[in-house]
Amino acid sequence: MTRTTYQGLQQIFNYNRPFYVRTLWGVMAIIIFSAWLPLALRALLLAGAGAALFWTCASLAVSHYVYDRSAFYTLRWLPACLSRPPARWINIHSGIDECSHVISSTFPGSEGQIVDIYDPHEMTEPSIGYARRLTAASSPTADWRTLPALDQQFDAAFLIFAAHELRHHAARVQLFQEIARILRPGGELVLVEHSRDWANFLAFGPGFLHFFTERAWRHAAEAASLSIRMHRTITPFVHVFVFGRQS
Repeated sequence: MTRTTYQGLQQIFNYNRPFYVRTLWGVMAIIIFSAWLPLALRALLLAGAGAALFWTCASLAVSHYVYDRSAFYTLRWLPACLSRPPARWINIHSGIDECSHVISSTFPGSEGQIVDIYDPHEMTEPSIGYARRLTAASSPTADWRTLPALDQQFDAAFLIFAAHELRHHAARVQLFQEIARILRPGGELVLVEHSRDWANFLAFGPGFLHFFTERAWRHAAEAASLSIRMHRTITPFVHVFVFGRQS
């Protein structure tokens, strides 16, 4: 399945369409009505409108760079993150799966399982619900508290832009505990996320609060007895964490 030139940009815009529309209408309203306001208040509101417009454009530009222009979705970087090619792997997503077919081709001869853990009660951000309505489910839905797999069944588990949709720390710990259960001794979890850092603040503005810090991910993993083995970046905006299951 070949990605189109602007697929990532189009998806980000579609999934967040209500936000972008509200922002543009708000900016237009400020520009129109600020002429009747006192100078100091007008300057303040126009500065806010300028910042909103900047971050709207920046978020789309960075999304296009990450999802369409970088080598991220080729997953050519993935084998170097693992200690060995997995014979059995599981890809866990939250309703949007764009990587399973690439993982399968990256590790030919391996056996993979795909699990959709979308949970509207825990994944409360409007964008994921809107994206879910626009995207047809392509794999079985499962409870993230009890993954449909046997103990020590997999060599590797993949969470690619999925875990941050669980908005509570306790929920992320519980998911990681389930992943630790189904990983074999020495098995690895590859977590891919944007981070709540300066690069993503410059790109997404206040929207960077939708992401979590590196410390938050490490604490959740440690609570599930998963230890960090690698941390690297794919572009300045995307972080890859590899956690290992303790023997």
